[in-house]
Amino acid sequence: MLITASRVLTGSGTYLEDGAVLVEGDSIAAVGPRAQLADRVSAEEKRLAFPDATVVPGLIDAHVHLAFDGGADPVATLAAMSDDSLLQDMRRRAELLLSSGVTTVRDLGDRGGLAVRLNEEIGQGGTPGPLIVSAGTPATPPGGHTHFLGGEVSGPDEIRDLVRRNLAGGARVIKAMVTGGGLTKGGPKSWQSQFSAEELQALVDEAHQGGVPVAAHAHGADGIAAAVDAGVDTIEHCTWMTASGFDLRQDVLKKIIDRGVVICPAVSPHWQMLPKFFGEERAAAMFSLVREMAEAGAKLIAGTDAGVQRAGFDGLVPALSFYEHLGLPNSRIIDMATSEAADALGLGGETGRIAPGLRADLLIVDGDPLEDLGALRQIRTVITAGRAHDPVPAEKKQ
Repeated sequence: MLITASRVLTGSGTYLEDGAVLVEGDSIAAVGPRAQLADRVSAEEKRLAFPDATVVPGLIDAHVHLAFDGGADPVATLAAMSDDSLLQDMRRRAELLLSSGVTTVRDLGDRGGLAVRLNEEIGQGGTPGPLIVSAGTPATPPGGHTHFLGGEVSGPDEIRDLVRRNLAGGARVIKAMVTGGGLTKGGPKSWQSQFSAEELQALVDEAHQGGVPVAAHAHGADGIAAAVDAGVDTIEHCTWMTASGFDLRQDVLKKIIDRGVVICPAVSPHWQMLPKFFGEERAAAMFSLVREMAEAGAKLIAGTDAGVQRAGFDGLVPALSFYEHLGLPNSRIIDMATSEAADALGLGGETGRIAPGLRADLLIVDGDPLEDLGALRQIRTVITAGRAHDPVPAEKKQ
């Protein structure tokens, strides 16, 4: 299959004008000028021509929860569903993600290994959806944040056992609930730490021995510091909360930057509504912290926390506008949702860029997203692992 377009994004902020991408099977075979690659394919070869359009790498949402429905009480909804019904809903959510241009997701909270099962279906071509990098069951102490997903553990031995079970079940990342969170009613507060240093170290060591990274859910400043010291690979949310406000600790931020720990703020698609829920002053402080981390040189990647309250599965591009609001250049924002995210997920040699040998995960949009980030909403076609997918019609999304 030969794809031609006015522009092909071949590097950070770099276009190949009048370019082409040659796809063979599920991989990119070549990238180059249209005239040059057109001579390499036969007349019978499938050709997709998109004049005045742009080809970018498929987008990556680095923080989703396919088991949640994004409604007012996703935990209650989850509890009332059988695995068969839940898997059916997860299939629909996966297709919504793909239709919004997302070709890879990191699922950071699953029940019963359903996200791994869904990924297998997608890989076999029977179900439309993105590549799913699943964490399996998140680790949390008894009664801790997301305990209802089945990952309650106490002490290093139980933690190591859970990590091993997740790895045996197909997990490609391990999730640690280092602090509390608002989704768990009656649980620890978001700023409160949940694990001892010994427990965190056991989790990180076991995951790394298994060859997978660790994603740490951490709102609290103390939890963030503990996660960094334990050697986690990504910090989710990273809001620097304390019992009385926020405390961005410069010494910890320096460690984050020096050690290459990646931050996924997991911004809601409806981030503009945060001042209404948290108050103008508190929301402004939260926005300022993300800007400060970005300006200091911390690596940020894009995620939406899709599935939690008010976070649907077609909201990555609206969430990216948050970083535009902070003043980040479009080229960096696109990298956060493509190449930088792929690297953080351990997929840098597999996807996230348009280069020969990588998976053919591509998004074709009208317009120029380096000039107008909103162009990422103007989707013509999504290609995942070499398979073209037309976006879900608006009426099917309801």
